[in-house]
Amino acid sequence: MKKLAIGILAHVDAGKTTLCEALLYLSGAIRKRGRVDRGDAYLDTHTLEKARGITIFSKQAKFNYNNTEFTVVDTPGHVDFSAEAERALSVLDYAVLVVSGTDGVQSHTETLWRLLRRYSIPTFIFINKTDIMQRSRTELIEEIQRRLSERCIEFEPCEGTKTEYLKSEAFFENLALADEVLFEKHSEEQITDADIAAAISERRIFPCFFGSALKTDGVSDFIACLSHYSRERGFKKDFAARVYKITYDPQGTRLTHIRLTGGSLSPRTAVAYTARNGERLTEKIARIVFCSGAKFTQTERAECGDLAAVSGLSATYPGQGLGDEDSALPPLLEPVLSYRILLPSDCDARTFLPKLKRLEDEDPTLKLDKTDNVHELQARLMGEMQIEILKKLISERFGVEISVDDGRILYRETILAPVEGVGHFEPLRHYAEVHLLLEPLPAGSGLVFASACAPNSLEPDIQRLVLAHLREKIHLGVLTGSPITDMKLTLVAGRASLHHTEGGDFRQATYRAVRQGLMCAQNILLEPFYSFRLELPRENLGRAINDIRGMGGSFSAPEEGADGESCTFCGTAPVSAMRGYTRELAAYTRGRGRLGCEFSHYGQCRNAESVIAQFAYDPERDLENTPDSVFCSHGAGVIVKWNDVRNYMHIDTGLNLTGTPRPSDSVPPESDNHRAVNPKVLSRNLNVDEKELEAIMLREFGPIKRPEYKRPAQNGDSDSKFKSSEPAEPKKKDYLIVDGYNIIFAWEGLNKLAKSDIAAARKKLMDILSNYCAYKKNEVILVFDGYKLKGNVGERFNYHSLRVAYTKENETADMFIERLIFEIGKNYSVRVATGDGMIQLASTRTGTLRMTARELEAEVENVNEKLRGIMAELKRGEAKTKLSIPPLPNGKNED
Repeated sequence: MKKLAIGILAHVDAGKTTLCEALLYLSGAIRKRGRVDRGDAYLDTHTLEKARGITIFSKQAKFNYNNTEFTVVDTPGHVDFSAEAERALSVLDYAVLVVSGTDGVQSHTETLWRLLRRYSIPTFIFINKTDIMQRSRTELIEEIQRRLSERCIEFEPCEGTKTEYLKSEAFFENLALADEVLFEKHSEEQITDADIAAAISERRIFPCFFGSALKTDGVSDFIACLSHYSRERGFKKDFAARVYKITYDPQGTRLTHIRLTGGSLSPRTAVAYTARNGERLTEKIARIVFCSGAKFTQTERAECGDLAAVSGLSATYPGQGLGDEDSALPPLLEPVLSYRILLPSDCDARTFLPKLKRLEDEDPTLKLDKTDNVHELQARLMGEMQIEILKKLISERFGVEISVDDGRILYRETILAPVEGVGHFEPLRHYAEVHLLLEPLPAGSGLVFASACAPNSLEPDIQRLVLAHLREKIHLGVLTGSPITDMKLTLVAGRASLHHTEGGDFRQATYRAVRQGLMCAQNILLEPFYSFRLELPRENLGRAINDIRGMGGSFSAPEEGADGESCTFCGTAPVSAMRGYTRELAAYTRGRGRLGCEFSHYGQCRNAESVIAQFAYDPERDLENTPDSVFCSHGAGVIVKWNDVRNYMHIDTGLNLTGTPRPSDSVPPESDNHRAVNPKVLSRNLNVDEKELEAIMLREFGPIKRPEYKRPAQNGDSDSKFKSSEPAEPKKKDYLIVDGYNIIFAWEGLNKLAKSDIAAARKKLMDILSNYCAYKKNEVILVFDGYKLKGNVGERFNYHSLRVAYTKENETADMFIERLIFEIGKNYSVRVATGDGMIQLASTRTGTLRMTARELEAEVENVNEKLRGIMAELKRGEAKTKLSIPPLPNGKNED
């Protein structure tokens, strides 16, 4: 038996719940049909639903038909509860979109259609109330094809049958014209039922049916078609599930409603998942129940394809993927108004808010939060109907009577051009640095997060951690403190410390990088726009058009109504201007005008300057969202202002983005995972005592055994002439640490030699660096990797004036160099020559200077050129400098 989850969606009063009752009754799942107007519908179980005659909470029920087990999900139809309907879409196999035959396609119908397209859900359309509709079927089909999709095809039943459909030549031609695949099938051979089922499943055609749910006309034919032309999705072998709803039972137990998309689930099974705050949890399932209307049936096992409610999971949320299942898309429908909830004088918001968090679990769009007033809370709500329902729910569950103010517009912010944001968090014994690329996206895109870091520059686990921190927080803009939107945030570089990075360090660095980038960017304020559909008498059309233009809205050409006395036009307008327009419309049309509004998108605010002035938001005083960074200096954390942070950063990405818009003909920077970002480590130097440096070098390499050079004695010299009353300050030495094998394989000549004789390449490099350090008079430490040699205990020796180190077994050159520069790297004269990214990052942490293999090669060649010049002068006898080379202690010269 195949298992299917189908959702019933519609605009309000289209007969959606009545159709659910008919499906359950005709399939034998219930013995008596309920009615919405009588308050006894099987799926409208809440007292508020019965009192108001509308669906507020999504409910489910099971029925069987023709070897198919259906789980039907009845969703709210009122626009104020459309977010509840959207949450259910993530677990559906098919959807049934109900269109009222009397009202036709409404604005909310189009919103639901966009949601179904976004979630790629195959859709059947049921045109209801055919017993009282005034228009013909042809007119309704044409309207549906015009406003929804041209691929909506009427399926007409044969006379006297319930399972066969009239497959006339015209029917097959309509199918062929709607889809290219079916057109090819129709040209070569006859279209089969399997072809039709595949086209429906892939959203290439949308079957349309006519009927009356109240009188059950056409419903049996519809069920037969739904069973015959639907296909079961492929399920996964291992456990996988998706959360679509959170509720609380009468005893206060938290229930997580899931759709199993793989494996099975039993009580006492441990489930690992990540909470919204990024915390990784493992909890056991306490019990599993199947829900059908108001009934709960406990079970010992749920199989793939089932919709069930489980207890025991404390931090799940709608849209979350469990096991092998991915999380759903972020919700599209969100409130655009924020309201203040006024509590009674004896109710403290700080203690009452945790109780109300249960409501936010059930409806995440509420976004409940406290304000400065101890008797106030704030919440985001869709409209007047949701406000009334919220008041009733709080009164029923908590016994508290609240009041709600008139609400305020929820603004958003975005940027006009790409900009780099940097954040550094380094108090004592903590370390993290993050570089983000912030880019604008088209309207309605929301926030997109990505990483362009190579695995060898920043560990994949840390990259995932940064992305999790970006997702977990509502990032606020810097104009009004409103959330940001329509942006892509890409991680382009980052840095951690092996010894000092702790949990939470990258959270701080990530948050600060976002804010610092916004402070540097050119920001714009966005306000919400409604998409509206306005129906009114023709004599009032001019007034309506002037009103919409005055609001700053746009609209399409008006269409004349079927009666010739009314007209309809659609468009978009700012929410701030459209608020209250319904009452104004009713006044000047004497109640004959109808306005339907839905959230459309966020667009540029018309009066941004005045709105920003009203908010009076200072981003630098918002300590919870600071753009400044923290650096470590002399053992203490030091705050560096956002506009000076770049001068102290340890990594240079080379992006050089200022946040100003680019010319239209310039090429925008790439920001996908293939972006070529080569971060460079910068030096940040601190002084260290010279004796400490010498002690470290003596401990690692021992003393250099060579005679001390003394000035030759001259006539008339006396010791007093060379004595000073004050001892001169010793000059600090210049240390160069060289990663041997990295340099060998980076230099072309040594690389060729190494392919035939690696020992000769090592000897050649030692000779080159010996000449180099003798001329430069600095200390050069050459490190070779010996960690793979079994039983290797390491080796330290001096080669002429060069110090050479072979690491021991299980000790890489990276580890040796990192340990060494950690001890001596605070001196400004210490440099590290390597092309290895990890060593470069280690040198950055301690403030040493980095040197690439190419830079070292160029410097060595410059030294050799000068040595050749000196030798040429010596041969010509033109040398003006006398070289005095002291003998070795044994009196022999070394080759």
